[in-house]
Amino acid sequence: MGSVERYIIEFLLYGNTQAAKRVQISAPVDWTLRYPILGEEAIPDKSGQIRREGEKAIVSPDVIYNTFFFISRAEELLNDQRDEHGRFLAKYSILGEGDRLQTPIVDVYSRELMKALDLPIPSSEFGNVCLTHDIDTLDYYHHLRGAIGGIIRGHWKQVLASLRDIKNDPAYTFQWLENQDGLAKTTKRGQTPIGSFEVIYFVKDTRGKGYDYPQYDLRRVPKLKATIGLHSSYYGELPKHPNFLHRSHYLRCSIEQMEKLVTYGVTDDYTMGFADKAGFRLQTCRPVRWINPKTMELTNLVLHPLTIMDCTLSNREYMNLNEEEASAYCQTLLEQVKKYHGELVLLWHNSVFGESYHRDLYPKLIASL
Repeated sequence: MGSVERYIIEFLLYGNTQAAKRVQISAPVDWTLRYPILGEEAIPDKSGQIRREGEKAIVSPDVIYNTFFFISRAEELLNDQRDEHGRFLAKYSILGEGDRLQTPIVDVYSRELMKALDLPIPSSEFGNVCLTHDIDTLDYYHHLRGAIGGIIRGHWKQVLASLRDIKNDPAYTFQWLENQDGLAKTTKRGQTPIGSFEVIYFVKDTRGKGYDYPQYDLRRVPKLKATIGLHSSYYGELPKHPNFLHRSHYLRCSIEQMEKLVTYGVTDDYTMGFADKAGFRLQTCRPVRWINPKTMELTNLVLHPLTIMDCTLSNREYMNLNEEEASAYCQTLLEQVKKYHGELVLLWHNSVFGESYHRDLYPKLIASL
């Protein structure tokens, strides 16, 4: 058994290396790139893809291949459709149909394999919660170009307030955000506990040109009670120092981008979600090491699946949901993450809370944790 097969089996077993020795693949895995099995026939207990024989679990090679197909994003080598930003969207994927993004099929495999081995099922609670915020801009109006644009659009009261004090700018919501995120740290008696909790702000370090506009002075970023990660350039530029948490601007992730991250020594990436539809792009809700589908190398880059991004829910060109629809959709995904003891990764921009329903929706999601 090769390193990729071994890692996949251990991943399906939530890292249980001893139990992995009791798993046998029923036939050699065909690594030829192809589309995996989807639908009811992909669920092991309905098609006999995982069965018990004595003390061992016999696993179909389709289970191993399908897991690889999703966690490596091999589909993106087969399908060359991209949007104007070079992104592979849900609407191009076999996952974009119906409600496929709402069920993490890889974690379903995990559950069935653990049952076959009589292993205890992980508790139905969040394994980790990561509340993340991308700082695309510090302010809307506290600079010349923004002030002029705001006045032209008739927002002169907000412009004047922002120019008097940047804390009055509708995008400068850091204190409010810290208050909301702080509520998620409080576990009341009787609530489902959270395994670990982290707040991460992804900060730009770019020249502010083109889609990287606006550039902001890093010295003006407030002191945050949070971990700081890199929100890398739209154009794929990365600083030459390793071991930083990373998310690509515009969620521009690709096989080539991940290869670059590996080369630069990046350890953790939080980009992996579809911009146009929320759900499980990797078909798991747990952090997973990336397997390069071109080289079959098991890399040290850990992908943290992005569960929900704010503008995915509300933007007209994406899901275009109203607040009630967005809330219901989010709760469905949250319940799936809890069911499979996964890592919940939320992305809400600091600049989205001015004139949208997100100022009401985000606190509701935090309260539901």
